[in-house]
Amino acid sequence: MGLRHFLSLNDLSASELKRVIDRAMVLKADSCEGRTCNAMQGKVAVLIFEKNSTRTRISFECGIVQLGGNAVFMGPAESHLSRGESVEDTARVISRMANLIIMRTGAHERIEKMACSAEVPVINGLTDFNHPCQLLADLQTYIEYRGQIAGITAAWLGDGNNVCHSWMNAARILDFQLNIATPPGFRPNQELREQCQSNVFITDDPFEAAKNAQVVITDTWASMGQENEQSERNSVFKPYCVNSSLMRHAHKDALFMHCLPAYRGREVMAEVIDGPQSVVFSEAENRLHAQKALMEFLLNVNG
Repeated sequence: MGLRHFLSLNDLSASELKRVIDRAMVLKADSCEGRTCNAMQGKVAVLIFEKNSTRTRISFECGIVQLGGNAVFMGPAESHLSRGESVEDTARVISRMANLIIMRTGAHERIEKMACSAEVPVINGLTDFNHPCQLLADLQTYIEYRGQIAGITAAWLGDGNNVCHSWMNAARILDFQLNIATPPGFRPNQELREQCQSNVFITDDPFEAAKNAQVVITDTWASMGQENEQSERNSVFKPYCVNSSLMRHAHKDALFMHCLPAYRGREVMAEVIDGPQSVVFSEAENRLHAQKALMEFLLNVNG
């Protein structure tokens, strides 16, 4: 396998995506049984995080160590990118020293530039446009709890943001239905909507979107960089709060997902996120195992 990057779910075929998820579940089982894997022995991954993180940073750093590798972290002010060095030059330098680059940034174009100039795999740890590593964990979680995901109905409620975009890609690749309920001014990307139109339905009505859904997903209403819009967004998105009444419109065995951090009383009520249908902490844990499987795949190693 030649050089591969993971900037969106579209960088994997359906069979490759299933392969990564299957491997993630094996790695999780191995971890629970105390079995170790040294697939990244002698390898170094550089994490370039221009946005802060809890789950993405911890899951990647722990995963790299668990695979026997080493991680080098550079935060928002810890590289010369913050002083204007080009992404392209940074990519060329790191490629001569490390085996893998994980980047968390704002504009998606920045990670595309990194991948174009890098000679090692580049992984998207989040951009303003999508968050594919989150979806690896989400898909793994659903399959662990419910089995096959093809043909199900999923409901996304709230902002048509980067995680929503990745759910849209997942619906198209794995052939399930995604109902999206957002206020009119907060729809997902139009071009992506056209690409995924066979698998995506968009409405203003959260109850319509949630009807008979096997999984209900939401996210914070104000992502990083949108803090000054918090008050306005709280007002606009209030009808999209996931509460017990809304969950009763979903399938009786529906799961609830949220990529975290969550704000109880805003996008989700405590009765839901802390209730029996919630799988948010399994979802968070699976970031670790899904990303280990992804790194193995891109580095073409398998412990």
